[in-house]
Amino acid sequence: MLKNYLKTALRGLWKNKSFSAINIAGLAAGLSVCLLIVLYVTDELSYDRYNTKAERIYRANADIFFNNTKFNAATSPRPLAAVLAKDYPQIEQVTRVSPFAGNILVKKGKENIQEHSAAQVDSNFFKVFTIPMLYGDPATALSSPDAIVIDETAAKKYLNRIDVVGQTLMIDNTTPCLITGVIKDIPAPSHFHFSFIRRLRSYNPNEDNDWLSNGCITYILAKPGVTKASLQGCVDQTIHTYLYKQLEQVAHTTVKDMQQGGSHFNYPLMAVTDIHLHSDKLFELEANSDITYVYIFSVIAGLILVIACVNFMNLSTARSANRAKEVGIRKVAGSLRSNLILQFLTESILVSFVSMLLAFGLAALFLPMFDRLSGKQLQVETLLSFRFLSTSFLLMVLVGFLAGCYPAFYLSSFQPIQVLKGRVASGFKSSWLRSSLVVFQFSISIALIVGTLVIYNQLDYIRNKKTGFSREQVLVLHNAYHLGNQIHSFRQEVAGLPGVAGATITSSLPTSEPNSHNQNGWFRDASLDGKSILILNHFIVDESYIPTLKIEIAQGKNFSTDFKADSNDVILNEAAARLLGVKDPLNMTLYRPNYRSADNVHAIPYHIVGIVKDFNFSTMHDKIGPLVMEYGQDWGNIAVSVNPRNVSSLVDQIGSKWKSMAPGQPFSYTFMDADFEKLYHTDQRTGKLFITFAVFAILIACLGLFGLVTYAAEQRTKEIGIRKVLGAPVSSIVVMLSSDFARLVLIAALIAFPLAGWAMNSWLQSFAYRISLGWWAFVAAGLITMAIALLTVSLQTIRAALANPVKSLKSE
Repeated sequence: MLKNYLKTALRGLWKNKSFSAINIAGLAAGLSVCLLIVLYVTDELSYDRYNTKAERIYRANADIFFNNTKFNAATSPRPLAAVLAKDYPQIEQVTRVSPFAGNILVKKGKENIQEHSAAQVDSNFFKVFTIPMLYGDPATALSSPDAIVIDETAAKKYLNRIDVVGQTLMIDNTTPCLITGVIKDIPAPSHFHFSFIRRLRSYNPNEDNDWLSNGCITYILAKPGVTKASLQGCVDQTIHTYLYKQLEQVAHTTVKDMQQGGSHFNYPLMAVTDIHLHSDKLFELEANSDITYVYIFSVIAGLILVIACVNFMNLSTARSANRAKEVGIRKVAGSLRSNLILQFLTESILVSFVSMLLAFGLAALFLPMFDRLSGKQLQVETLLSFRFLSTSFLLMVLVGFLAGCYPAFYLSSFQPIQVLKGRVASGFKSSWLRSSLVVFQFSISIALIVGTLVIYNQLDYIRNKKTGFSREQVLVLHNAYHLGNQIHSFRQEVAGLPGVAGATITSSLPTSEPNSHNQNGWFRDASLDGKSILILNHFIVDESYIPTLKIEIAQGKNFSTDFKADSNDVILNEAAARLLGVKDPLNMTLYRPNYRSADNVHAIPYHIVGIVKDFNFSTMHDKIGPLVMEYGQDWGNIAVSVNPRNVSSLVDQIGSKWKSMAPGQPFSYTFMDADFEKLYHTDQRTGKLFITFAVFAILIACLGLFGLVTYAAEQRTKEIGIRKVLGAPVSSIVVMLSSDFARLVLIAALIAFPLAGWAMNSWLQSFAYRISLGWWAFVAAGLITMAIALLTVSLQTIRAALANPVKSLKSE
């Protein structure tokens, strides 16, 4: 029986080649997009699950709100790990990672190479995380302070082989490190990737007793059976016992009083498997993604698949008149309705099977392009894995069943007497459900077009919005500390080059990753009363910073090297000035505690000498926060404002000076406008993916619309012939055939507009600075969809209208 069903299905598909081609093409396109999105979502959800103990690993995050300022970071106090490991038997291991040790120099021959994937960790790091060690002993690899563990890629890069335990690498041009282990490359779905791992160091003897600075990322491995709530209780108790005590000593008030004022000092735990999709805090080891995008793309995959299934249902029911006699004759011959249902379902599943085969080919073909768009490293082999193939098989059967279910029950319900008398309604107007499905398809398409327009314009707004500083033609030289004591001579020589407008030495640039900006506590009075504390973003800059970046001074003056007192001067932005709550903050004094003085704690005064206008030193996702700029030395980068007419020549000249003053040190630079674009790389990548998926959805919907118009025109062939014989012009026939579809697109627009408006308004809320959701996006989306739909319809209706009426009427 099954063999007969298959033969009949194949014969039917071959007989109606155009119908079959449209159905298979639509389903294949929808399934291929769905497969790619499933690969993306699966990869996003798999982060950090390579760890065999992943379900028991947690990270302690800082969640602090104090005097209307907040501090959310992936870090916690350095002493937390030791106390937790000592006092709580339900904890198996606690290990720390420094978020500030990612960049090192590695010597290769006579050249120093800058590496950005270094880490300093506790010696028990490999007892918490599952990172296979190819050579060496993970238990002792980090027992020595001069030991280093590298991954296999680094081993091949620097020593041309991987069995390199016992060899030495020169780090930062000063420290010879003994290679004690070689690990496998950390898998791509991980929230950190380290190629050079050394033991965590203390640079100040008081650091390990300082509970008020959040200097380390702390990971806790719970023993089997210990719940997250129980573990959180251990952390909370430790914070109450140690941090609160030190905080009260410094703030001269009780934590209870601070909490009554709305402040809190929490360290909530986050499962390591949640970090990639649910964490966007200060001092993340790498940029994370967002669970929202997983939801969005999952919904888009489902919608595209539904559009493809709707195409199949519409085209199958539209051909009802063509297959009515077949059903009638089969029933007269004794065929049961259940047999007919199985026959039609076999056809739909066969179409789904062929479509799935094509979808796999298309997915494999477009995977490299999809990788570039999504920033992933997905492999074709994943498509051929047993798990993915079995899931795809189930999806194929499900799609075949869902797409063929309604046509099967609809066609098999025909009564043979009515059919053989020719009383079965046919044509496009005969099915309200088919019209509803077309409306559903184009509602989705219009909503996606609205989303595409809004996303594109928001990203364009970000690119062109005035940020309060100049980022055009600003050259950023990285790792300026390699210049050593010659850094100021270098800056002066560069600033004196023709075509250079200014140069500044600082690590605090507006286009740096927002997660790298420091925040510190500042006090309004010398008593360091906790009620007067302000948590401010903190930049260390020189006197050239403001003029080089063309930041506008609203009040007061810039820093000047003419006055020695400038070493304790600060400049605030307008947001910080507003936070002070006074009309004229100039010449006021702020205080910072010095925890390491002989008398334990004393207040250091800082004089406010200027106020600059607010500028975006974080991304447009965040409102401009309070900022204090301190005059001082911070040798991370040198920003150089250059003339746009001779950039390449200036870069060569600056590079030559670098090589003469820092021989053997890498000359690394970027342009600030490129760094600015990089801040929104995830948003831009998401926008491109969204646009790509929207185009696919529209194409698939139009493919189905083309098929519907084709059958509608075929069913009205004689009507068109009679109208032409009676003198109807081609234009009136085209309008007649197109009007029904145009009406459906208008209805779809009315449904899509409020849904798209709600969705995009929710998305825009993630930006502190955003476009207004104007009417133009909705009108444009409606017009674009109408134009595409009418163009699709016109291709077939014009052909039908131009057909010779003699051919359609010769059988009458």
